[in-house]
Amino acid sequence: MRKLTMLLCTAILLFSCNKEKTVEVPVSKAVKGTFYLDVIETGEIQAIQSINVTSPNISWRYGNLKITQIVKDGKEVVEGDTLLVFDPSEVKKAIVEAEGRLEMSYAELEKMKAQQQSDLEEQKADYEVTRLSQEISKIQFESATYEANITRKEIQLKLDQANIAMARAKEQIENQIKIQAEDVKQKMLSIEQDKTRLKEANETLAKLFLSSPSSGIAIINKNWSSDAKFQVSDQCWSGQNIIQLPNLKKLKATVQINEVDISKVTKGLKVEIKPDAFSDSVYAGEVLTVANLAVNKEGSSKIKVFPVDILIKDGSKKLLPGLSVSCRLLVRKIDNVVYIPIDGVQTNGVEEYVYVKTKKGFEKVVVETGVSNTDHIVITKGLKAGDVVAMADPFAVKEAKGTKDSKETKPTQNEKAK
Repeated sequence: MRKLTMLLCTAILLFSCNKEKTVEVPVSKAVKGTFYLDVIETGEIQAIQSINVTSPNISWRYGNLKITQIVKDGKEVVEGDTLLVFDPSEVKKAIVEAEGRLEMSYAELEKMKAQQQSDLEEQKADYEVTRLSQEISKIQFESATYEANITRKEIQLKLDQANIAMARAKEQIENQIKIQAEDVKQKMLSIEQDKTRLKEANETLAKLFLSSPSSGIAIINKNWSSDAKFQVSDQCWSGQNIIQLPNLKKLKATVQINEVDISKVTKGLKVEIKPDAFSDSVYAGEVLTVANLAVNKEGSSKIKVFPVDILIKDGSKKLLPGLSVSCRLLVRKIDNVVYIPIDGVQTNGVEEYVYVKTKKGFEKVVVETGVSNTDHIVITKGLKAGDVVAMADPFAVKEAKGTKDSKETKPTQNEKAK
């Protein structure tokens, strides 16, 4: 009895050791339904309409524009919120200097007018003295009727001299008035220049504080000098785009389609859009524009691509400019066809075939295929809906598994020695 029990245990042990291990092969069912020919590309969300907030145009006299305050990237703002502040120190210094020059110019003008008035009054007094002298000479001449000719001649010369002196004094007064008027004019021009510079400086100071022109999300642009987004202490030139305020109600996705697939893409084509950040959400879109000219995919790359804009029809607060998305462009729709994943079709160079799962295992079946997309292929002959197909050669998998197991169970030198 004991020998019988030992023999039974040995048989069970040998059977267990020789039993073939189960090999799992990935499978998928053939499906009958609507098949979509598609082009899938990654892209980025952008706003169709966006307000650019640029650095102000200021005079070179105020030096470089240096950022001292900037809104947080991605912050929601309302109209009137402060977005940017540039260093105002140079402008404030210019304002103080302009105010000083203007005050000094006004003081100089008043002093000039007072001096001119004094000089003019002095010249008028001299003119009056000359006029009186001329009157005396005239009286003397009129009273010299009975004087000797030589005396009368002398009095005549004195009168002529007085007339000349009076005419000269009058001319000097007129010239002095013209000179004074021109001096005042020049001084007033200088004052107007000072006023203009003061006004310009005050206007420039106001330009250094940029407020949001509308509500939206503030998106900071990249500073190409540092290859990073603009930040405090960065310098920029006049008219440079610093911040974008996109209209979040109108968004688009931009993708780059390669030369092979661009002929399939036309305006109005339906698109499924999946944001990488939350791929469980799908948004509807349609092709808005297709570029007529190809561009380099990257700066130095020789690969040519065509930029394509896709209108996002049903927006969401989750969709923001800058998000990466996967866009599935639905090129064509075919109804009532059988299709399986591409991995299920095998080929030996002569024919295409699949491995269909049966009750006894897997059976090789030759098939005819049709069009395919990124993930699936249409089977026009050889399969029906519901057939379970292996996604790899099950016999190759089994053989590889058996080889691996044999290597794992191969006795070591120490085991042989034992």
